[in-house]
Amino acid sequence: MKDYHLTVLVIGVGLAAGILHLVRRDHIYIRQGMFWILVAIVTLAFAIWPRLIDVLGVALGIAYPPTLLLLVAIVVLFVKALLGDIALTKVSRDLRRLNQRMALLEADHPAQKKEAGKVGPPGLEPGTKGL
Repeated sequence: MKDYHLTVLVIGVGLAAGILHLVRRDHIYIRQGMFWILVAIVTLAFAIWPRLIDVLGVALGIAYPPTLLLLVAIVVLFVKALLGDIALTKVSRDLRRLNQRMALLEADHPAQKKEAGKVGPPGLEPGTKGL
């Protein structure tokens, strides 16, 4: 095993351990964690079988097989960015709809809104400074 094989192996194991730690601590969701675990597994596969990229490159007709790694990395990052934008759009849409529903509910029940707006000691109206 060459030095760079060991380096890739350590990176793959470290990445897998880090992702599992983040999922356990609830810093990332399982769905996103599964993507990164898959990346770690692929990294480990290339560390254990370094000739795998050469075999895949030749099978796909690529003249210089290591460029396949760069091409796949670019495509994967592009897809990951696209999925992130889709998720952000969904969250923004849901937040906008929630705000609209809250506005409709407040418009339907103005007495509850006025009652909920009272804060502080009795006799002080909202928006007044008191003393």
